[in-house]
Amino acid sequence: MNDDQPQLDAPVRGTRPAGLSFRAGLWTRFIRRILRIIAGLKIVRVRVVNRGVVPSSGPVILASNHISMLDGVFLWGALRRRAQAIAMAELWKWPIVGFLVTKGDFIPVRRGDADSGNDALARMENALRHNGAVIIYPEGRVVPPAESVRFKPGVAVLAFRTRTPIIPVRIVGSNELLPLKKFRKGKSFDRSKKVTLYFGTPLDPENYPTPGDLLRDLRWSIYSLG
Repeated sequence: MNDDQPQLDAPVRGTRPAGLSFRAGLWTRFIRRILRIIAGLKIVRVRVVNRGVVPSSGPVILASNHISMLDGVFLWGALRRRAQAIAMAELWKWPIVGFLVTKGDFIPVRRGDADSGNDALARMENALRHNGAVIIYPEGRVVPPAESVRFKPGVAVLAFRTRTPIIPVRIVGSNELLPLKKFRKGKSFDRSKKVTLYFGTPLDPENYPTPGDLLRDLRWSIYSLG
């Protein structure tokens, strides 16, 4: 996604997304069971805080900071309902992770490709109009914790168009578990590091006059968690 206003000119409601199908539900439960086993064996230490704010049904947007390529897997795995998540297209080529994002019906986005970003937004809008849950990263790319970037407007526009609440999420520690190559000082995968996911209070677009006001509050809400 780029900094321009997303190209969502007409309401989108297509066929029910594969990620919300019965088969996807079976794969979701299977894969999440594996992820819980991995967490239980302490292969990766994961802590989830305030997950109960996520409704068990109905449309919802989960908007998170993005500090590691694995954030989507952690956030998707922490939920207790089916969800579609945006993920960088490179992940489909990774062993194991590629399998997870394929079976989870993640939505690929190519960096720097505006058409790819707009297509992803359209697919998420369709999922929301079918009462689905979607995961999006307003920063638009992996951003180290010490760096600050402007949020992309797509998430707020999506919330306004579909009248869907946004749940802010902050992920801490995934950047130390799997550091970006240019910031790596030690192991490429350091399983001694713990990952924590914080879920915040939902933000209702009905309470904001413009998408910009919602986006500003969302940014503050995400960074204030934890």
